[in-house]
Amino acid sequence: MSTTSTVKKEVPVDAPRAELESAVVRFAGDSGDGMQLTGGQFTLATALAGNDLATFPDFPAEIRAPAGTTFGVSSFQINFGSHGIKTSGDSFDLLVAMNPAALKVELKGLKQSGIILADTGSFSDRNLRKAGYDGNPLEDGSLDAYRVIALDISQLTLDSVKEHGLSNKEALRCKNLWTLGFIYWMFGRKRKATTDWLETKFAKRPELAAANVAALNAGHAVAETSEILDGFQGFAIPQATISPGQYRAVTGAEAMAWGLTAGCQLAELQMVFCSYPITPASSVLHTLSTMAALGVTTFQAEDEIAAACAAIGASYAGGMGITSSSGPGVALKGEALGLAISTELPLVVLNSQRAGPSTGMPTKTEQSDLYQSVYGRNADSPVCVLAARSPADCFDVGIEAVRIATKFMTPVIVLTDGYIGNAAEPWLIPDVAEMRKFPVKFEAETEGFHPFKRDPKTLARSWAVPGVAGLEHRIGGIEKDYDSGHISYDPANHQKMTNVRFAKIKGIADDTPPQKVDNGPDIGKMAIVGWGSSYGPISRAVDNLLAEGLEVSHIHIRNIWPLPKNLGGLLSGFDQVVVPEMNNGQMLTVLRSEYLVDAQGINKVTGQPFTIAELEEGVRSQLGV
Repeated sequence: MSTTSTVKKEVPVDAPRAELESAVVRFAGDSGDGMQLTGGQFTLATALAGNDLATFPDFPAEIRAPAGTTFGVSSFQINFGSHGIKTSGDSFDLLVAMNPAALKVELKGLKQSGIILADTGSFSDRNLRKAGYDGNPLEDGSLDAYRVIALDISQLTLDSVKEHGLSNKEALRCKNLWTLGFIYWMFGRKRKATTDWLETKFAKRPELAAANVAALNAGHAVAETSEILDGFQGFAIPQATISPGQYRAVTGAEAMAWGLTAGCQLAELQMVFCSYPITPASSVLHTLSTMAALGVTTFQAEDEIAAACAAIGASYAGGMGITSSSGPGVALKGEALGLAISTELPLVVLNSQRAGPSTGMPTKTEQSDLYQSVYGRNADSPVCVLAARSPADCFDVGIEAVRIATKFMTPVIVLTDGYIGNAAEPWLIPDVAEMRKFPVKFEAETEGFHPFKRDPKTLARSWAVPGVAGLEHRIGGIEKDYDSGHISYDPANHQKMTNVRFAKIKGIADDTPPQKVDNGPDIGKMAIVGWGSSYGPISRAVDNLLAEGLEVSHIHIRNIWPLPKNLGGLLSGFDQVVVPEMNNGQMLTVLRSEYLVDAQGINKVTGQPFTIAELEEGVRSQLGV
């Protein structure tokens, strides 16, 4: 049913809203329509309303695609509710389509009988042709399975801001705020946080602030006073029951930046973050560049190699060198990473994975780089590898990466991906005073010093800061003598150094928690093993399958290398092991190699996260039910 009516409702003001446990909304439009901004503000309002939430910003494959084309569609999805939310949702209840291309691309994800809010002002013949439509779907009956709210948002926006003296172009840019006001009414969201944000953002141009606030209020008023759908009074979603404390919505990029900063403070080291901008890792650099007051130094290098080498230099000088990139950039850092392994210096390498080899699909997500992280360097070059499971988890993983890097004098690769980095969820702000410190102890004993003097327990070499009398030393990529630290070409010494570097990394497993079963029995029919951003959909799928009475368990691995010491024994307690991954079976290969387990994969390589339904179907297929 389509409507453009603005007739006053003849219903009581206090008519009850339809109560839902959760809802999924997807905002979609051109990359210039402000969908990420709109989604971000709706996320803020939803968090303030007390709902649990998870988001999925989905950027267009072509950032500068021609307006109105399907490959230029930018979208933002949010799942929010009164119970624990672990994913951004499989399908959505409401699709906001700002143009025909957005409708064309996103309609497949809308639930049957779901609501479409469409801007008829953008459904011109030209835009319809660009999107591949022969006719207007708002008029030809093809959307009869859905509830359609068709409004000329463009014109309604122009009408609402005309008194503020904006150009037509500037005025039309306010239509995302008009739309946001409309959606705020639908879900009972308050506007104050958004109006405050607008007034701050446009403090130097008060006419823009006033126009956007007017558009926001106008959209809210139209929704409140118009007969948009028969008998529709909006939705009410109760507050979620969550642990007490102070929360904020946080993206993975933000949480990782703060976690790395906290880790350096707990280690009592200055952070030197050296990076080259690359999608989707750039946000971490952007966040850290504002944190100089916390002892953070950021360096934007000319290329990936320079960034990695600068970070190694910072660690050599007694700081905490950290570098970040995405898969192709990490490949370029490979030789420098080998240098850090050879010199046995602490280094953190953040890899925000993206889809495909080479340039691939920069804006699309994938668990693409486990092979590269565990195996991807010349010679025997082991490093520690960690993987964050969610945006909030990035904070803890960032701290742990710094702890391991400094305790074991080794590079640590941290894996996130585009989904984790850009998505947001509520984060319980920790009490800094309760965090366990792990201050670094630099070498101070001059007697018997040599660069590879080791801690007998961790096998970590001592960390001597250059310029200290009696601790003069030189390190580099050429193999060194185990006892003296001098350059050595002795075969037996090379064997010894290779073995000790390997043993040092394997020993990290003694310093990390044993693997636990996240959900389900510890012994049983099937273990579903995940890592990284697949945590949310696997967790929810296992919840549903257990509720059906199926004998499944969820095991989620954070410590990718070395693997937890008890993992092999844990896996041996299950008849079947299934590994869902957004790749063609990288963790699957590792588990088969390490434990000779007959693991099977559920694989997806589309640049999109798993849906819960996909995983449930894959597991049922493996179980034969």
